[in-house]
Amino acid sequence: MPVGVLKQTPQERRKGESALSEFADYVEKQQSKRPHPSRPISVAPSDSGYSTQSTVTEDHAELDIIDTLDLSETSAHVRLKHLLLDTSEDAENTLQQLSNLLQSRMLEGHGETLFDLGQEDNGESMSFSKEQWDVALDRIRRAAGELKADTRILITRNVGGPEEAESVNEKEKGAMGKLMIRQTPDTVEDVIETRIAVVGNVDAGKSTMLGVLVKGSLDDGRGKARVNLFRHKHEVESGRTSSVGMEIMGFDTHGDVVASNVPGRKLSWEEIGNRSAKVISFTDLAGHERYLRTTVFGLLSSSPNYCLLMVAANNGLIGMSKEHLGIALALNVPVMVVITKIDICPPQILQQTITQLTRILKSPGARKIPVFIKNHEDTINTATQFVSQRICPVFQVSNVTGESLDLVRTFLNILPHHGHYDAQAPFEFHVNDTFSVPFVGTVVSGVVKSGVIHAGDAVLIGPDSLGQFTTTYIKSIERKRIPVLICSAGQSASFALKRIRRKEVRKGMVVLPKLETPPKVYREFVAEVLILSHATTIKTRYQAMLHVGPVSQTCAIIDIDRAFIRTGDRAVVAFRFVQRPEYLAVGDRILFREGRTKGLGIVKSVGYDPAKPLSPNAGTEVNTNGAVKEHTT
Repeated sequence: MPVGVLKQTPQERRKGESALSEFADYVEKQQSKRPHPSRPISVAPSDSGYSTQSTVTEDHAELDIIDTLDLSETSAHVRLKHLLLDTSEDAENTLQQLSNLLQSRMLEGHGETLFDLGQEDNGESMSFSKEQWDVALDRIRRAAGELKADTRILITRNVGGPEEAESVNEKEKGAMGKLMIRQTPDTVEDVIETRIAVVGNVDAGKSTMLGVLVKGSLDDGRGKARVNLFRHKHEVESGRTSSVGMEIMGFDTHGDVVASNVPGRKLSWEEIGNRSAKVISFTDLAGHERYLRTTVFGLLSSSPNYCLLMVAANNGLIGMSKEHLGIALALNVPVMVVITKIDICPPQILQQTITQLTRILKSPGARKIPVFIKNHEDTINTATQFVSQRICPVFQVSNVTGESLDLVRTFLNILPHHGHYDAQAPFEFHVNDTFSVPFVGTVVSGVVKSGVIHAGDAVLIGPDSLGQFTTTYIKSIERKRIPVLICSAGQSASFALKRIRRKEVRKGMVVLPKLETPPKVYREFVAEVLILSHATTIKTRYQAMLHVGPVSQTCAIIDIDRAFIRTGDRAVVAFRFVQRPEYLAVGDRILFREGRTKGLGIVKSVGYDPAKPLSPNAGTEVNTNGAVKEHTT
């Protein structure tokens, strides 16, 4: 009986699912301790045996609220209500204090903040009358105006007007509301950027949804909206995405979508970038099983802040949708779900899809709380609480009738920036695509993982097939096709390189600052892995396609800390790249697959010493050349 025919038992599958959620949380904690290879590292023993920096401190975000409670004995704290309503002679000074408060909040929010007007920091109501609300709103707008920021009312209670909440809460007596305050960026470098990966099964409507969101005009039900997103002739003919497509959507300081005044005309990336204060970058990924490798590469290399899972209402969560959802959960990326095609789906089938989706999201592997968004109030409340990764917003839309599309746009506008990037660390840039541009030369695109880079800087790019790095200079930098002089951590960009041919660069290379000591690359590394699904046991010599960020290469297992591993097992495993060495760091997230996803893990140490096998008594011995020889009986 062929190996591929063996089916997992339900018990084995549940074991793998429940282990996924716990392991993803563990990987997230370890990633925060990821040392930069070019920094001096002091080895400190940790509970998992990692070598971590001794300066690492545990970050307890849930304790931040203690700072806002103002528990100090001698407090010179000015009540927020006084700042908002001050009409005395000292009003200008208190307005400046209010402006400073908004500035500190906007710095935390990368240029934007949500302000609860009518509520104290601890959540208590200020019991504003309608007149007091108007005074406070005017002072907020004046304070924001001094910072070159615009204020938009998102929702109000007990105020009246178009933004008034539909639901009535008897306990909330005073006037209150949520405001979005967004700063006008001084330069293109300051534009807020949020990356969203769009995944789902084939024919779920991913490209159509993006076409409708970006262009602003509705679909005709026959694929009119998706044509602009396709990159190849065969994609237009088949209607199926086979490559990693990119599309951007801009919001101005007032929170309106940046769109053309002429109906149906699509703005260029340069126009959107120059007119926007916040840009959402969509990565349109392939849904067909044949292109899974491309989709996994797109998910890992684009470093998305969020994942948008598309589900066709008439098909449900089938095929590759579960695979894509599993990868997103493994990467610990917050997930939102959009159910499309509700205009052609019978009500009972739609209900089946919702029931199935709810069951999968609440399963032990996902541990998500689905929140079905039906109105404007739900949208704002969910978007402001989406910092919690346990919440999973679910929209039900139609790209033909336009139903609920305004809720999706509002949600994307309010979506807080998610992700931690260190601009103070040494520069590191991961290449996820290469181009040869006429009259410019070789161009590489990707995401800045850490640090800052300027046009004209000397850098190293590599490793090549021999593990060597090449020195080059950055001629120019572009973000969203707009020339910039500087690029910092967390931003996606393209670099034009001097005196480098396109055939000398490839996806998976890294760009690093030029230092006296060349960076180290490794052919072997040790990782802690979790096996998600495999029909049989995994032993040494097992080979699979391994993904580490933008790196995709076949890897062989050369050592395991036990005789064999199977579904649901966590183990320490030594891998060897088959083709060429790669640039790795402790704490990098890995994912390996053989067709479907087989497992995920985190790099525990780089390099491997054959003289110190992971499990000397596991029935294997290692030759002096590093090859593994199994005992036979």
